[in-house]
Amino acid sequence: MLMKGQTAIISGAAGANGIGFATAKAMAAQGARVAILDINGEAAKNAAAELGPDHLGLVCDVTNRQSCEDAVQTVINAFGRIDALVNNAGVTQPVKVWEITEADWNRIQDVNLKGVLFLSQAVIPQMKVQKSGSIACMSSVSAQRGGGILGGAHYSAAKAGVLGLARAMARDLGPDNIRVNCVAPGLIQTDIIAGKLTEERKAAIAAEIPLGRLGRAQDVANAFLFLASDLSSYLTGTTIDVNGGLLIH
Repeated sequence: MLMKGQTAIISGAAGANGIGFATAKAMAAQGARVAILDINGEAAKNAAAELGPDHLGLVCDVTNRQSCEDAVQTVINAFGRIDALVNNAGVTQPVKVWEITEADWNRIQDVNLKGVLFLSQAVIPQMKVQKSGSIACMSSVSAQRGGGILGGAHYSAAKAGVLGLARAMARDLGPDNIRVNCVAPGLIQTDIIAGKLTEERKAAIAAEIPLGRLGRAQDVANAFLFLASDLSSYLTGTTIDVNGGLLIH
């Protein structure tokens, strides 16, 4: 088992059809004790219960530093260590750049970028004590190509910020044997896109992808599992593209 006896925290992982919960299931199947963090605490508890009795579901608002610190401390109290953090929590908004309000900008930046900083800061002290740990951050193909199908310019900016933040953290934390990497998915079939694209539109997008299909949550979960495990022990500051060839660069 790739993560036997290890502890993983995954933010924004309560959605049954989302990448976060797919990652939680993948890590639990490989022996990890998983803490699911979500703004919806009840949903987080239900998701953890679905994984089994050895897992935690906790409320956490990643835009609030104290909320992040409280959730992480609860995990440490329960499991004694933190081996992996997946910064998965995120929101998007499909608007044009001239439509973005200050409130829109702040919400997208706070959840997608500031949330990565706050939750990472919360786990770093424990990882530094252990002299080990993996932090994996959710970016997006939108950050790389300057816009996505369902994300506006503020979303692209936030996800590009995640790439820069993760690389800087990788430099700062490398001496403590803490690795920091990113995953940049393409268009993945989750609840986020449900009802937003017609079947004809999805087929047209898939026809432009070399592998000929849209992504699945499990495709991204597998990348996060790899980054959390010792299989990636010499990778830090990297970005894994999970897009079927939608963007080759």
